[in-house]
Amino acid sequence: MTSHTSIARRILTATILFAFSTGLSAHDFWIEPSTFAPRANEAVRLFLRVGERFTGEPMPRNGAAIERFVAVGPSGEQPVFGRDGLDPAGLLRLDAPGLWHIGYRSRPSPVILPAEKFEQYLREEGLEYVSDARAARGQSHLAGRERFSRSVKSLLRAGTDSNATGFDRALGLTLEFVLDADPTLTTATRVPMRLLLDGTPLARALVVAYRKDAGAAGAGAERMRTRTDAQGRVVLTVEPGQWLVKAVYMKGADATSGADWESVWTALTFEVPGR
Repeated sequence: MTSHTSIARRILTATILFAFSTGLSAHDFWIEPSTFAPRANEAVRLFLRVGERFTGEPMPRNGAAIERFVAVGPSGEQPVFGRDGLDPAGLLRLDAPGLWHIGYRSRPSPVILPAEKFEQYLREEGLEYVSDARAARGQSHLAGRERFSRSVKSLLRAGTDSNATGFDRALGLTLEFVLDADPTLTTATRVPMRLLLDGTPLARALVVAYRKDAGAAGAGAERMRTRTDAQGRVVLTVEPGQWLVKAVYMKGADATSGADWESVWTALTFEVPGR
């Protein structure tokens, strides 16, 4: 019988190979539920995806990589269960109507990129301060030794109560978007949000948003590319459809980590209903 450890190793290897084969943007990672608006007690399949522009490949569940995988809503917090090696990575039945946040936090994983690709990735993700630090130290020619983790959310609306609260709930993830308006209402047009790092607003971070199936070949169309202000805020102008908002933060890694840099990637997915 194949051990859970062997399954976990195969999943991790496949993920790393996928990231290298599809380019640097394949770092994007998000939760894609089978529905953003489940009926009462409807089973919701939670898919983890890795890719770019809101188009991705399956990331089967790997229990060894999961630090936290939960649903938080009107009746409290419940774990998201699933079986290793399977896609979807989780199955959920929401036991109360209202707004629910699905949160996923991974354990760190190492990756090494050749210098040129690492520098390109830093530019693409708005991490010029890391590139500048490498240049100041005479390290631009060195491979990028990185330790990365995922910190992602998805917002679901169970039922049709227009007075549901909780859209602005913070889950205490390392890096997360916290909404200041409810995008699941048909009246939503502008959705302000904050980017928090360990609960503190993160200024000058690059935030990119995509709407699904809006571009060629089903790829998500970029709808926003901007920096957070001093309070970590951005405002997204929305239209009906499924949305992915993403950001990344990087800092110098601990000397004992075996890496030079440590990053955390966040994404928030939600659906704006038709008007």
